Amino acid sequence: MALIQSIWTIIVMVIFFGVVVWAFSRKRKSEFDDAAHLPIDDDDSVEKIVKEKQQ
Repeated sequence: MALIQSIWTIIVMVIFFGVVVWAFSRKRKSEFDDAAHLPIDDDDSVEKIVKEKQQ
């Protein structure tokens, strides 16, 4: 039983470090920057729609 728990711990740790490396990789930076600006960009488009409907 202890061997299975140890193997499971190692598997979860490897997955965790894989996610961390993926999240902080330089290749993904531009995609994350674009995603960070989505709420701001979306507000502008909503304002344009509201102004068009008011006219």
